[in-house]
Amino acid sequence: MTAVNWEQFYQNQAPPSCLDEVGKNVTKFCAKHQNQKIVLVTSGGTTVPMEHNTVRFVDNFSAGSRGSASVEYFLKAGYAVVFLNRLNSLQPFIRHFPKQELFDCLDVSDSQQGPQITVNARKGQKLVRILKEYKQVSKEEKLMSVSFSTLSEYLWLLRVISQELNACKKHALLYLAAAVSDFYIPESKLPTHKIQSNVQSLQVSFNLVPKMLEPLVSLWVPDAFVVSFKLETDESILISKARGALEKYSHKLVIGNLLHSRKYHVLIVSDAEEHELRLSPQEIEAGKEIEEKIISELVKRHDDYLNQS
Repeated sequence: MTAVNWEQFYQNQAPPSCLDEVGKNVTKFCAKHQNQKIVLVTSGGTTVPMEHNTVRFVDNFSAGSRGSASVEYFLKAGYAVVFLNRLNSLQPFIRHFPKQELFDCLDVSDSQQGPQITVNARKGQKLVRILKEYKQVSKEEKLMSVSFSTLSEYLWLLRVISQELNACKKHALLYLAAAVSDFYIPESKLPTHKIQSNVQSLQVSFNLVPKMLEPLVSLWVPDAFVVSFKLETDESILISKARGALEKYSHKLVIGNLLHSRKYHVLIVSDAEEHELRLSPQEIEAGKEIEEKIISELVKRHDDYLNQS
């Protein structure tokens, strides 16, 4: 397995066609919310194509639950949000209405003017509340959404957005919740067309993805409050892996979580401490989300960081 550095990665992977436009839009977004707190939330998993004309790709299980929920809590806390999310992953506000539930909140009736859509009095209360929240966010232009599909698209967009957020200095917070692939196939090694299924066996060689926290923290947004995530399945190595990341990249916090308990229990690891956040059985029963506690804690720590001389 071959390792490359981050400079080589960008040299060898073509940027997405939307890159310049995204950079300009983020610049405008930052200018509009100048001297306000602004957060980049990354969300969802990255695909790794196996052909140039992609039919097959390597993916992961992330649906964007944590990122989309966190966006709503950052907005409630007064942040402007740049949401870098996997195409077709869960989205803020609409995430509350899975499958056909949105239709259940609405009624249709006929009138002389034609079909009329109304909110169901019994089932539509949640829809009305969330729709009002969404409309207020839209009116204030507090949310900017940017989508990606592939690992390459994500890393190119992460770089340009981070570089533009550098203008916000300490007011910028980066909340890196996307599930980024650790391995990829360089474009130069991808077959042009679909891999045929009549071969006896298939061998694929992957390269290690360079750790973009290094240039992000040291070069792209050196003054920002950067938070990364560490997901493990082995509890015995979670804290050591989180501390290893802090020591290596010198960012502010790592949020550690285990695969099977990530929805109700996380560890916030800093240089000085490990702080546990957990939902009680009563909170879980009431439909509370661990992201509410995570964002509340991060807002306090970001405020402390801003108030430092």
